[in-house]
Amino acid sequence: MNDATSPVTALLDLRQWVAFDIDEDGRVLAGNDELGSLQLVEIEPDGRRTPLTDLPSRATGRYLPGRRQVVVQHDNGGDEKWQISLLDLSRPIESPVGLDGLTPVVQDAEHMNVVHDITARSLIYSTNRRNEVDMDVVVRNLDTGAETVVFDQGGYVVQTHVSHDETSVAVTTLSLQPNSTVVSVAGPRGPQSAGDLTDRDELANHEVLGWAAGDDALLLASDHERDQTAVLRLGLDGTWTTLAEAADRGLRGSLSRDGAALLVAHHVDGADTLAIHEADGRHRVDVALPPAVYAGLTWSADGARIVATVTTPTDPGSIVSIDATTGQAVTVVDGREQIPADLRDRLVEPTVHRIPTPDGEQVPCFRYAAAPADSLAGASVVLIHGGPEGEAERLFSPVLQGLALAGFDVLVPNVRGSAGYGKRWYSLDDVDKRLDSVADLAALHAWLPSVGLDPARSALWGGSYGGYMVLAGVSMQPDRWAAGVDIVGISSLVTFLENTSGYRRAYREREYGFLDRHRDLLEKASPITYLDQMVAPLFVIHGANDPRVPLSEAEQIKAALDAKGVPCELRVYDDEGHGLAKRANRLDAYPAAIDFLRARLAR
Repeated sequence: MNDATSPVTALLDLRQWVAFDIDEDGRVLAGNDELGSLQLVEIEPDGRRTPLTDLPSRATGRYLPGRRQVVVQHDNGGDEKWQISLLDLSRPIESPVGLDGLTPVVQDAEHMNVVHDITARSLIYSTNRRNEVDMDVVVRNLDTGAETVVFDQGGYVVQTHVSHDETSVAVTTLSLQPNSTVVSVAGPRGPQSAGDLTDRDELANHEVLGWAAGDDALLLASDHERDQTAVLRLGLDGTWTTLAEAADRGLRGSLSRDGAALLVAHHVDGADTLAIHEADGRHRVDVALPPAVYAGLTWSADGARIVATVTTPTDPGSIVSIDATTGQAVTVVDGREQIPADLRDRLVEPTVHRIPTPDGEQVPCFRYAAAPADSLAGASVVLIHGGPEGEAERLFSPVLQGLALAGFDVLVPNVRGSAGYGKRWYSLDDVDKRLDSVADLAALHAWLPSVGLDPARSALWGGSYGGYMVLAGVSMQPDRWAAGVDIVGISSLVTFLENTSGYRRAYREREYGFLDRHRDLLEKASPITYLDQMVAPLFVIHGANDPRVPLSEAEQIKAALDAKGVPCELRVYDDEGHGLAKRANRLDAYPAAIDFLRARLAR
């Protein structure tokens, strides 16, 4: 490893921490990748840590209320065919357990089984076992093993929430409108007509936060009839009530398990500030934490505390516990402690910019200014997030920080179509507007000289949809980009839609266009259509088990560029899926990709 890539190696070697749950005694169930992929660890209130699992692939978990057991969700090599097991904690765990230390609950390795909700006696999960495509919602009695299918209306299930009396389940599925969901209620509390509580044809994204205390309404973060998401109450009679809103920002939320209190997150330019509210929307107290990206927000059963994962551009991931009465936070795990001392003060805080486009829009963008490096002075990397219905947030990225420490200026845009900036913005790349999003890359390139960057020495880097944008940029704007790093990206929207997993196809078509109606448009927006224009060298990374973007997308661009004589290195990881979940693979791939860019962009 050369000196230029040693910072990213050190940063990639940091251990990841993620908060999953908190039990009635204050124990925190967390994930940590000390063993190479994310595994379960229990943290006692006094700080003692007990590693719980050592499984062949990544794992997540939830406490089973009232029992010293954990519901474990695990897949195989990133294939996303999640299996569900129980881990018994009633006896001390002497060493992390493997698969033979778990009790199978849902063992069905050919299908995707996703944990959504857990009560003291029931597991609620979705599965596509019926026809490989549609996801049914199943309630399983954990004592008897009896299962009841409560929702089989078809679609991709993203959330479920069980009413407090456990008679009904709110089910959130993706709709066929771009970046939109529909909320249904299965059971006696649901509407009598088809169970839909929201309009299936509305362009709106609803995230259910939970049931109101009286089970007569749901609380949601939603952009129903508005541009920015607000915290809303939706009565089972269809009545909407606004609990918290802000015209210039989106609001997110997390509802206590008893429905008595709300955590509200104000989202501005990729970071959140938090406040506690009463269930009727009245402000209780601000949370004493700075703007950051907060994930895994989970309430204790008594509503007294919230556990969360916190990350910033300079914090790889800490776990905090928040007092819901005072708003004070205590650190359970300080992720910054593990950063080598010689790197801690060199990590870069981004500046926020708006990049003008020829059609009058402005692209939000974070700039991570380069550390001094003579050979790379003026070189830049534009890093595009996945999605497309995703968002670049101000969180820690070892790759991003490593690029900056290696001497590259890094620009991280939220091109049109990104979430986080309102409904209008995330709708600006739908179907026939796809290439307007690609055009935002050209606007970014045109902006480079205004901040002293060399337009002849700029590269693209992105994963998933960001990988598509890399390939679109180097193929459709060949005179602008000097190189590209494509991670699990799409080279042809046609072959991607033909070959992706059946349960995903319709919901990708709603964004890109439908194969039976928009084939010409899909071909026009496919990078491989412009193969004859491609001259920039590529570095391509892909997982062999990727169920979202098949490996064939990488293989066909590699074969085409080889035939054309354009340099293209392809690294395939046999034990990975959609991205690199294992630290050893990240340590192999990303420093090599940075070396590739150094060779292409150095003076």
